[in-house]
Amino acid sequence: MQATTLSYDNLHNHGELFANMFRARHRTFIQNNRWDLPEANGMEFDQYDTPASRWVCVHRDGEVMAGVRLTPTTHRCGIYTYMIRDAQRGLLETIPRDLLNFEAPIDPNIWESSRVFVSNDVPAAERLRVQMQLIHEMVVSARTLGATTLLGIIPEHSPRLARRVGLDCVPSGPVMDAGGTRSVCVTISMATKLH
Repeated sequence: MQATTLSYDNLHNHGELFANMFRARHRTFIQNNRWDLPEANGMEFDQYDTPASRWVCVHRDGEVMAGVRLTPTTHRCGIYTYMIRDAQRGLLETIPRDLLNFEAPIDPNIWESSRVFVSNDVPAAERLRVQMQLIHEMVVSARTLGATTLLGIIPEHSPRLARRVGLDCVPSGPVMDAGGTRSVCVTISMATKLH
């Protein structure tokens, strides 16, 4: 099992991994969760998959087991910025505007974590190890990018997992129904040390 952080600058070094990550997102979010999202050629994507983002993938032999997208809160592409801020601004129909207890920040040291998933194909006995690998690589990548804080939407009970691995993860909004899943906005400090 490996973890790789992809960017538009290094895609050429990783063969099909980038496309496989979008295919894994398609299976997770469109096929399994039945979310109505943009898709093409069996890949899920949205307006936040731009050159400003990074994609952390946990993979083995080209098969993507888990992933997460990191986007700077300072990014803008047309009318869009990042998912949490755009939901708060009323630009997204499927995410409530009151998802965050404060105004969504625009700060070079704060990045958004979105499209977090672990493939349904990952056996139950391996899921925790895959999740921990994903969290570890996400933190390493975020710190490398200069993030001191991540802002994300995660399943309601995920902050407990984060605390188990030493991540400072604090709910920052109400529990909400996001695509049939009970989720919550969280802030994650990059200052803590992982176990």
